[in-house]
Amino acid sequence: MQIRNPRTGQYDFELSVDNKEQIQHNIATLRENQIAWNSAGLPHRIATLQSWAAQIKAHQEDIIQQLSLDTGRKSIARTELGALLGLIQGWSFRAPQLYQTAPRRPSSTNPTIFVEQQWIPYSVVGVISPWNFPLLLAVIDSIPALLAGSAVILKPSEVTPRFIDPLEASLQAVPELARVFQLARGGAETGKAIVDTADAICFTGSVPTGRKIAAAAAARFIPAFLELGGKDPAIVLQDADLEISTDAILRSCVGATGQACQSLERIYVDEKIYPVFMDMLVEKAKSVTLTIDPDQGQMGPIIFEQQAEKIQTQIDEAISAGAQLHHGGKVEQIGGGYWCLPTVLTNVDHQMQVMTEETFGPVIPVMTFSTEEEAVALANDSIYGLSASVFSTNIDHAIAIAQQLEAGAISINDGSLTNRVFDAEKNSFKQSGINGSRMGDAGFLRFFRKKALLIQEGKPATMASFEEGAS
Repeated sequence: MQIRNPRTGQYDFELSVDNKEQIQHNIATLRENQIAWNSAGLPHRIATLQSWAAQIKAHQEDIIQQLSLDTGRKSIARTELGALLGLIQGWSFRAPQLYQTAPRRPSSTNPTIFVEQQWIPYSVVGVISPWNFPLLLAVIDSIPALLAGSAVILKPSEVTPRFIDPLEASLQAVPELARVFQLARGGAETGKAIVDTADAICFTGSVPTGRKIAAAAAARFIPAFLELGGKDPAIVLQDADLEISTDAILRSCVGATGQACQSLERIYVDEKIYPVFMDMLVEKAKSVTLTIDPDQGQMGPIIFEQQAEKIQTQIDEAISAGAQLHHGGKVEQIGGGYWCLPTVLTNVDHQMQVMTEETFGPVIPVMTFSTEEEAVALANDSIYGLSASVFSTNIDHAIAIAQQLEAGAISINDGSLTNRVFDAEKNSFKQSGINGSRMGDAGFLRFFRKKALLIQEGKPATMASFEEGAS
């Protein structure tokens, strides 16, 4: 596969593709190797992951360099590598506190029968990750699965695959881990082979692809942990601190060029504060600069060419339907890459794609509301339910509004806090995902099935107990 550079537009990297037979062979090998990996115990797995962390540090500059080429972003690439090391350390600390089975106990329904619980990890977990945060979202599921005792086959996105080679070099330096953690290369067909062969699936990506994976996994009776798209709303109440709300909303909407599922994409502002809010928001949006010079600026290129087309289509459709443009509005091709300044739109409504479909770009559409009930209704008028934000100086009141929102994580007086807080369990609502959370303790515990050993220490029942009339 020929891979495009998001800054130059050149197809300057060639990705080899693992075919179906290779994937099936690799998963069969992983399944064999997982037995010893699980039997070795959690302390051994932690020590092995710590060895890998040391090798990641040894290879970090190469990983960061290739990740920067993948995404066109330098500082975020370094942040992603730091997050990888943080995940290893965090789960190495937390997993032993969670992996504690209860001692054998008598059954509450029959005192001669004793119960012993066992935790059985899925043998091979398939992880399919997206292009927007290629490294972080590749390992956010892989690391807890490995510590749980599973083997993992990981397929990063074919849009941003350059980092795979140096990451794999760090992995091969820890042979014991390499036996149970393999990286797959390729596109949709490679991913399909993983879904058709692995024992559990973790997928981060679009709703249409997630729907296909859910159906395939259901047909095989395997779990699929799906983290899908979002169209996250923000509600700015009348008593909100406008300095805080405009700062947070701007950062959440256009940080990482808006290429994050938890980016704010719909803004609802109390009509009484709307004029001042808009003046402040537009002024701040105009101060954001592009990183056309990679050593300067704040906002990188649009990574995926097809996404650039979608962003422009949504903007054009909204303007043609009557939306007012305050800043930005044009996806430009500069030096072969696609760039878009923060785009602020008003006079929008829920008939427009920009208010209903995931944008995944630096677009800030703003509507007003007259009552809080209207604000909640507008925020909930979506097929998505990933996360949301509420802004108010009255925390209790903000929480009361948050309780009415149909989304899995609500940031209060900030935006997109799920990219900074990983220890709070949350589920995706509606079409934004399904099954166990990757956040909080569930991020580790979801990789286990629970087995019960039922031990009879008395005399088993006889057929006499089934005789008619027996007391």
